[in-house]
Amino acid sequence: MEPPAAKRSRGCPAEPDERDAGAGAARGQGRPEALLDLSAKRVAESWAFEQVEERFSRVPEPVQKRIVFWSFPRSEREICMYSSLGYPPPEGEHDTRVPFTRGLHLLQSGAVDRVLQVGFHLSGNIREPGGPGEPERLYHVSISFDRCKITSVSCGCDNRDLFYCAHVVALSLYRIRHARQVELRLPISETLSQMNRDQLQKFVQYLISAHHTEVLPTAQRLADEILLLGSEINLVHGAPDPTAGAGIEDANCWHLDEEQIQEQVKQLLSNGGYYGASQQLRSMFSKVREMLRMRDSNGARMLILMTEQFLQDPRLALWRQQGAGMTDKCRQLWDELGALWVCVVLSPHCKPEERAGWLQLLSRWDKLDVCPLEEGNYSFDGPSLQPTEAPIPELLQKGSTCITNTEGWVGHPLDPIGCLCRALLEACRLEEETLTLYPDSGPEKRKVAYQHVPVPGSPGESYLVLALEVALLGLGQQRALPEGLYAQDKVVRNEEQLLALLEEVELDERLVQVLRKQAGLLLEGGPFSGFGEVLFRESVPMHTCARYLFTALLPHDPDLAYRLALRAMRLPVLETAFPAGEPHPSPLDSIMSNRFPRWFILGHLETRQCELASTMLTAAKGDPKWLHAVLGSIQQNIHSPALLFKLAQDACKTATPVSAPPDTTLLGIALELGLQVMRMTLNIMTWRRREMVRWLVSCATEIGPQALMNIMQNWYSLFTPVEAATIVAVTGTTHATLLRLQLDTPRREELWACARTLALQCAMKDPQNCALPALTLCEKNHSAFEAAYQIVLDAAAGGLGHAHLFTVARYMEHRGLPLRAYKLATLALAQLSIAFNQDSHPAVNDVLWACSLSHSLGRHELSAIVPLIIRSIHCAPMLSDILRRWTLSAPGLGPLGARRATKPLGADRAPLCQLLDAAVTAYITTSHSRLTHISPRHYGDFIEFLGKARETFLLAPDGHLQFAQFLENLKQTYKGKKKLMLLVRERFG
Repeated sequence: MEPPAAKRSRGCPAEPDERDAGAGAARGQGRPEALLDLSAKRVAESWAFEQVEERFSRVPEPVQKRIVFWSFPRSEREICMYSSLGYPPPEGEHDTRVPFTRGLHLLQSGAVDRVLQVGFHLSGNIREPGGPGEPERLYHVSISFDRCKITSVSCGCDNRDLFYCAHVVALSLYRIRHARQVELRLPISETLSQMNRDQLQKFVQYLISAHHTEVLPTAQRLADEILLLGSEINLVHGAPDPTAGAGIEDANCWHLDEEQIQEQVKQLLSNGGYYGASQQLRSMFSKVREMLRMRDSNGARMLILMTEQFLQDPRLALWRQQGAGMTDKCRQLWDELGALWVCVVLSPHCKPEERAGWLQLLSRWDKLDVCPLEEGNYSFDGPSLQPTEAPIPELLQKGSTCITNTEGWVGHPLDPIGCLCRALLEACRLEEETLTLYPDSGPEKRKVAYQHVPVPGSPGESYLVLALEVALLGLGQQRALPEGLYAQDKVVRNEEQLLALLEEVELDERLVQVLRKQAGLLLEGGPFSGFGEVLFRESVPMHTCARYLFTALLPHDPDLAYRLALRAMRLPVLETAFPAGEPHPSPLDSIMSNRFPRWFILGHLETRQCELASTMLTAAKGDPKWLHAVLGSIQQNIHSPALLFKLAQDACKTATPVSAPPDTTLLGIALELGLQVMRMTLNIMTWRRREMVRWLVSCATEIGPQALMNIMQNWYSLFTPVEAATIVAVTGTTHATLLRLQLDTPRREELWACARTLALQCAMKDPQNCALPALTLCEKNHSAFEAAYQIVLDAAAGGLGHAHLFTVARYMEHRGLPLRAYKLATLALAQLSIAFNQDSHPAVNDVLWACSLSHSLGRHELSAIVPLIIRSIHCAPMLSDILRRWTLSAPGLGPLGARRATKPLGADRAPLCQLLDAAVTAYITTSHSRLTHISPRHYGDFIEFLGKARETFLLAPDGHLQFAQFLENLKQTYKGKKKLMLLVRERFG
């Protein structure tokens, strides 16, 4: 960073006027030291030396030294601002990335030495330790300053960045913290003015001798020009002095590397698709905002440089040619750029000529073809706001009207409300006592303190009051939701940013009165207010704003707080689409989003509505009047079952604290909301239904047995039969539930009877899924159990599937009722059909279990089931398996049957002979069927199949002969399959 080459010319020493010098000396010598320093400090902050006296040389030396001393910046805040990032770097990188932190470390480690101040120029050496195995590095730093601002810097490290390097920071902090230790000299021109001719010649010759290799050519050139009469150098009075500071007419601002800013913005925009680039650009915006807060003129300078680079972004021309909109990231950056320009132009501290110049710049930029429109698009069709014609954030009855503000102030591309609110709050902000590198981030962020600052010319007004009024005016404005996802998302973000600002303000009695007044105006604001009685169908909801107002007003005016929040519960776009009293489709279904293609943020708005309702429910605990009012509003305005269920859960949790008795009213409201959710989602299958049903039973249990029995008695409108039988009835009668209810015997039996009745009703309505749960629940009551069993029998005739019948039959066997199990198994077999090639049928295990059951019961039951087996099963391996199992032991010898026979049954005798004939026939039929479409790769499997068939044939007295005839028939019929028949002969002869 190079200091400017040219400095203003200082006059040659002239003989001081004795009168002026004497007066100055008298003034300087006659003052106390403190007064002298105070005067010099004020001069150093605001004026050049010409304002003290006509010439600096006429000022007494003590005053000169004090002015020079006080001209260096005295606050570390500005040094920090010009040498730190606008956002915190990643953890562990503070020392390596932040120049201010590194410079502070260098200062504390004693790396600064040979510090010299000559007039308004500071120089020194910084010794920085090298890395492992590297030597120490020495950097020479030069700093020029004027009127408490650093105007140029130069460092041997050649750092190219937006911020001062760590070495400049170290030298600056040394001058601030150890000012009395710095060797101080007057500007070099003042020192030269005290020399005679011989001294001046000696000074010049020594200077040239010390640096002859660098300055000799320049010295000779200057000597030639001075000796030449009429040369330009001889026409100028005096000579330049780089240590004398700037003139009063010169600009007075902190050093800013404009070229580096332009280069860095250009590079970051070229990498605009990356998160890091956007983050760094935002940090630069934060730096501009920080400069504006400090009333630093460089804020506007930096913003101008950034804007010019933004307009040179090559993507703008491409988007314009394509007629496409910007990317969301780019839109956000342009929005921040526009918001900063609003702050700059509206700043009360700028001069009229500065504002005129900025407006001229903005007008010139606006005329450029590539300059994007405020909403970030190059083609834009405004929102169509045409409400239905009807008689009169009738129409009254419908709750809709024509909106008066199609363009909202909150969410506007230029963010007028946010800019004005921040400007007013900034005027009321108390100065921070400690230095903070990252004022707007970090876990240790402190709450900002504000104070009332009177508005000049407006008695009783303060900027803090105006900030609150402006914010509420914008947030409460009735306005249409804009088109497009980005614009709608911006409305949400701007609302949240404004409310975050308001939440930082600590409300005193004065501000509470303002809140009450504004809340009343919003309620009575008519079509201009989003809290008015009549709303346009597509108005922006007021939920987020209302939640803040409700929380803030509740301790001071509960009635007003509830009235405002209840009015804000409306969501007009849903109210007019689904009139009160009609069923609403659930947002769990994708149909909902298709009904409102423009409302991209509908889900977010509904969530905010739910949060407002939850806040009111929690606050109204213990107040039945407001609890029922909030419940009515929830039931009327919230149409999402998922959000209603969340509200019900929140209410139940709030109503049942661990260390206090439950709030019965709030519990009842939680149950009522849960019942509404059940009714809304009864015909919508969702994975959350089971969770909802379990929670409802739990909530009813918290209220008492009557509530639990009520939901059991009215289950038709709340639950499916499966839910009622498997969750409601079962959960409502578990041991934990009965302990929780602490019922006596009669009341416990009453609850059991209610659950059994529910189970039987469910079994009648859906026997396939509810019969077994009903039987389980009715086990301990004979009459109920018989009724459930009869329902199963009746359902078997009405189409109850074999799988369900087998399941219930196994249950009966497990309960020690084998005859009933046998009966149900026979009913299941009557419905079953297993084809010849279905040896892996799902019911195979059930059939084998039924056969084992009949065998264990005795010969009579076995004989009765054989015809069913023959009729239902045509799979040869399965039939032969059953036949073999039955021949292993005598019937009636199983664990459930009595001993009825002494010998195993023969396969050639009744009743197994019929099964043997069926198995043989099945093998013959299956063999012909398989041979019809057999391929060579299946020959081996077929040979194995014939081996199993022979085992079955041999169970008959003449089985050997039957099998031989069967093989001969195959050989004749399929003699064309020579290879297969060869394999048959090799295996069976």
